[in-house]
Amino acid sequence: MNKIKTDLLDIFQTALSAVAGKQVVEKAIKREKYAGQFHVIAIGKAADAMVQGLSDENIIDGLIISKHGHISNQLQQDSRFSCIESDHPIPKNSSLLAGKALLKYLQELPDNATCLFLISGGASALVEVLHDGWSLADLTELTDYLLANAYSISEINAVRRKVSKIKGGGLWHFLGDRSVSCLIISDVPNDKPIDIGSGLLFPDTISASAIPNLPNKWLSRLKASEPINTPKSFNWEIIASLSNAKQAAADHAIKLGYPAKVISDFIDGEAINVAKDCVEQIKNTPQKIFIWGGETTVILPKKPGKGGRNQHLALAAAIQMQDLTECYLLAAGTDGSDGLSTATGALVDNKTVKKGYKRGLDASEHLQKADANSFFEASDELIITGATGTNVMDLVIAIQLL
Repeated sequence: MNKIKTDLLDIFQTALSAVAGKQVVEKAIKREKYAGQFHVIAIGKAADAMVQGLSDENIIDGLIISKHGHISNQLQQDSRFSCIESDHPIPKNSSLLAGKALLKYLQELPDNATCLFLISGGASALVEVLHDGWSLADLTELTDYLLANAYSISEINAVRRKVSKIKGGGLWHFLGDRSVSCLIISDVPNDKPIDIGSGLLFPDTISASAIPNLPNKWLSRLKASEPINTPKSFNWEIIASLSNAKQAAADHAIKLGYPAKVISDFIDGEAINVAKDCVEQIKNTPQKIFIWGGETTVILPKKPGKGGRNQHLALAAAIQMQDLTECYLLAAGTDGSDGLSTATGALVDNKTVKKGYKRGLDASEHLQKADANSFFEASDELIITGATGTNVMDLVIAIQLL
């Protein structure tokens, strides 16, 4: 691997470290308002790492709900915690079982209990308690429809809140007057807490009719939001976000000797279009590392291959870059996963398409089939990190040299 690719991976890793769950919780919990002991409820893909940021003196007991394979043996063997592994990104029966466990845990707490919630991305799918009249089959079909038709994460979570007893602040019905604090790692645009985990502790303010193009089959069944008053004693803050990761990436790029530019605009929309825009920007401003962040979408064919939005974006970029010289682009998820593959993204250059061609692979064909993972497995350009202990959406880092 050449130096440029090594540096891009190093920049990406530095960005992950800046928003790692353990470190950001360790920093936050030192503040005076979080002194004392808590019953800990950690939900999300970064739940394990966030719990490890607490000291033993902070913990009475706790419940951890995270993605399969994302809870360490250390916490599973800690008698203070109940650990539940659940499914993501499609809610399954494990999500409903996790919802039952969450309500049982809260209902068994003392009336004067002090609770600390540690919330990170993935909570929307990992834990659920459905409104009456909704089945798991309904929820699965609805989620599949939303994901396959390129609904944004904000739109998906707005729908999820309407079918859930615990989202959109519904969890307060089961918390009563207990004292609650909440530390959050944001995985949504503009860091709106109502969208993080579909707002377990934040009342819904969006009507179902505001969700665009939702078929009446679903729209007619969505429940209207109920008024919820959060206690004045409720303390919460966002302790890590995409902007933190982007700035850390830029700072490290400069340290390595590259001019760097953070693009403030959130990247969304179809991954192919975003790839074209990113390549155009680096082509027009060579020698500078560009850093974008956001969450793109992919409209899937009827029989999609294997991959995810970051691999799809990277392959589309590689096609755009093939006639350029010394062009590099990294697209990866900060949570360590991308779609249903084991990779979190890919690192491509202007030779990627030719490299695939020598192995009998057509990049455009793989893109049409949404099968970027198979292409990158053959070209050896996948980024595989495993669970990262954080989740602040996706990063795209790119440069063209002359």
